Amino acid sequence: ILFSTEPRVYANDVDYHYRQENNLYYLTNLKQKGATLVLLPGNTQTPEILFLPRRSPAAETWTGHMYSPEEANQVSGVREIWEATEFDAFLKALRNRQPYRPKAESIFRSDLPAGTQMVNGNGFELLLDAAGKNEASLYLLMTREMESREYKQEQRFATDWVKTASGFSLKNVWPIFTEMRLKKSQSELRLLQHAIDISIEAHQRSWAAAGDAKWEYEVDAEVAYTFKLRNAFNWGYPDIVGCGPNATTLHYDLSQGPVKSGELMLMDVGAEYEHYTADITRTFPVNGRFSPEQAAIYQIVYDAQEAVAKASKPGATLSDVSRAGTEVIKDGLLKLGLITDRNSNQYRVFFMHGTSHWLGMNVHDVGGGAKFEPGVVFTNEPGIYVRPDALDYLPYGWKQEDWDKFKTAIRPAFEKYKSIGVRIEDDMVITPDGVRWMSEALPRKLSEIEDFIAKARKQSE
Repeated sequence: ILFSTEPRVYANDVDYHYRQENNLYYLTNLKQKGATLVLLPGNTQTPEILFLPRRSPAAETWTGHMYSPEEANQVSGVREIWEATEFDAFLKALRNRQPYRPKAESIFRSDLPAGTQMVNGNGFELLLDAAGKNEASLYLLMTREMESREYKQEQRFATDWVKTASGFSLKNVWPIFTEMRLKKSQSELRLLQHAIDISIEAHQRSWAAAGDAKWEYEVDAEVAYTFKLRNAFNWGYPDIVGCGPNATTLHYDLSQGPVKSGELMLMDVGAEYEHYTADITRTFPVNGRFSPEQAAIYQIVYDAQEAVAKASKPGATLSDVSRAGTEVIKDGLLKLGLITDRNSNQYRVFFMHGTSHWLGMNVHDVGGGAKFEPGVVFTNEPGIYVRPDALDYLPYGWKQEDWDKFKTAIRPAFEKYKSIGVRIEDDMVITPDGVRWMSEALPRKLSEIEDFIAKARKQSE
């Protein structure tokens, strides 16, 4: 049983923009609120039922068009559609291990005339017989969280279901969807590529505009404009547009700081298109030219990206490629004098995250510790962040004496590179021979970024 997303309140009688639950959308392509999908493997007569709210002219006056059963069938391919009002009675019959026949006027079936009841029932006999022997299973999207922020209705449903001795054991369907969604089909890759292409354009427009901007939100406005212009559903995550010291905060999403010539701007923005999201980061100089200090940090991160790409091939894991990138970061930080021991965790002061995560319907998508195989999509995003207050607080696990020695040793380099934050992030898909850069159209090399900015700003004069 899969439930559609519950609407969420923004304030009073205003909801957040509605976004369908990923797995229900994955199977049906439906964005309808209040829909429930029931899959019945083994039932040759009724393998699937979509419970759908009846169209309401009064509701459509306020909130727009609702799917008719015929439209839902065309979009989803689900041939049997029952009115949502039948769902509770259907569940009650399952609990009581009794066959259930909905009202004829509540049924749509694409291969039968409207209102037709199946003469031989709905094929539930095997399922109900198994439930009578305590051998039936009911699969839900179940999370490990005590109180899920996203799947509260599933948790409520499961809590209520176990109160009844129904003959159905509850099982978690997440492993099945994880396996299905990890490897992307060609149609999924096309959707992802489109989201990536929109994001690339947003980055490029922002680079051109940043030279005249006074505030981060002016640059961020270029992103919002491009997303709307290209019909992206939304962002896949709140935009990160940080200039100078703000570039050293990993998830800085305020866009309220000043834009200053001579500083770096870090932009981590990704469009979502038809439930698939891009995730791309670039760091560029506001004035169009990297300083020697900025270039030194940038080149280390670039080289780490190259190491991640080289290690990316079928059979590898996210941990494998992250280690490859981290080794380059360690060497670079040691060379700059920002750490004194590459074989310790000192590097974590300036690089505190991994290089990669899965990408798809979520910006941090399903996949866990799976091995790479052709068709899986992930990010390549090393970074170095020399936060202005990085040496002001004792990190967890450090002894004060060791911390004091470390600070004294690296202080000159820290003052030299302080407030520089660099992250470069690209979206990658594994191929039979290695990896393909899906976001390769966005300039990445130092010289390419400088050249692009110079040409773009000259054209805008």
